[in-house]
Amino acid sequence: MCSQKNLLFLTTRRILSSILLFSLFCCPSGFVQADHFVWFGTYTGKPPRGNGIYVSRYDEITGEISRPKLATKVKNPSFLAVHPTLSIVYAVSEIADLNGQPTGGIISFVVDMHSGQLTQQSVQPSQGKGPCHLSLDATGKSLLAANYGSGSVICLGINNDGSLLPPVATKQDKPGGFIQHAGTGPNKSRQQGPHGHSMNATSTGKFAISCDLGADKVFIHKLDVPTAVITPHNSASTQPGGGPRHFALHPRLPFGYANNELDMTVTAFRFDAVEGNLQKIHSASTIPDSIQERTGFSTAEIAIHPSGKFLYVSNRGHDSIALFGINEQSGKLSLKSVEPTRCQTPRHFAIAPGGKRLYAAGQASGTVIAFTIDSETGKLTFAKRILKVPKPVCIVFSHPISSTPKKP
Repeated sequence: MCSQKNLLFLTTRRILSSILLFSLFCCPSGFVQADHFVWFGTYTGKPPRGNGIYVSRYDEITGEISRPKLATKVKNPSFLAVHPTLSIVYAVSEIADLNGQPTGGIISFVVDMHSGQLTQQSVQPSQGKGPCHLSLDATGKSLLAANYGSGSVICLGINNDGSLLPPVATKQDKPGGFIQHAGTGPNKSRQQGPHGHSMNATSTGKFAISCDLGADKVFIHKLDVPTAVITPHNSASTQPGGGPRHFALHPRLPFGYANNELDMTVTAFRFDAVEGNLQKIHSASTIPDSIQERTGFSTAEIAIHPSGKFLYVSNRGHDSIALFGINEQSGKLSLKSVEPTRCQTPRHFAIAPGGKRLYAAGQASGTVIAFTIDSETGKLTFAKRILKVPKPVCIVFSHPISSTPKKP
């Protein structure tokens, strides 16, 4: 009798285990929460411009994005970032002054986890004109931002609740979280002075890398995350007139890449993460050499696929996204294809969570275009999804909604 009961118990357990395994592998939508919020930064003003930051829901399994709704009103939120552990979104307010002062603003917002709506939490001046880019270090303890108009960069501390702290002061009563760049380039209309265009912390948090379009340089600054202090370290030059804009570090190899806005190239560097040095490897064109007439063309965004095998750069004017293969031994790039974006002025694009899709933001067309990514080749294929967003200039995705950290 006991053996029959044991046999029945074992048989039942095996059946239940089989059902569970089948459900997990064949019906993942029932067990895996794959929804994300996706926020769109815009340029604001009179129609067809936007009113602030917009939000949609993104289904990682199907690739569907819901119709965007206004998440919060804010002037020119042209670049956004999401806190790595808190339900906080950060935005620059790309303006010439804030409250009568010659500076732009950096704002933190608390996320409503039911709707994705944003409520302003804190604001700090960017200490410069025209803030155009921001990012956070991996721990979420400091925020880095670049001021295009005045050619400077800033570091702000972040409270435990995600709110922004004012810049710290050194013993000399100078902002320890502020650096003014210097330098010019041969392009008289765009490089008459420094133009800080981006600022990103390295994975260790030891350094911050900043592209300066006006100086034709990629600056490396020392970063002290706990105190939110940055100090000048060294720099690497791109080719004269290149105009470095944004920077992408390889996720696992000692390489970094800067897209050059003015001459339609991307420059590969070898990065010494211990010493904080960049050594130029080479530069490659983001469009075929056969295209000679490039008036009105410029690169905008750069990103490396999570696999580390592919690199993408968006081309404005040409309205395309270039796909490069990355040589894992040398770090060199090889242009594989150039895919039309089917939108005008792709100022920004983002690789969606999971690495299966890419979304391009057409600033001039007021549309966001979806592409699928071939996991073997990196090739983009138009997914026949077009989302209308007024003057979209930035796209960021949240953590999975089911596992998004609680509100601060």
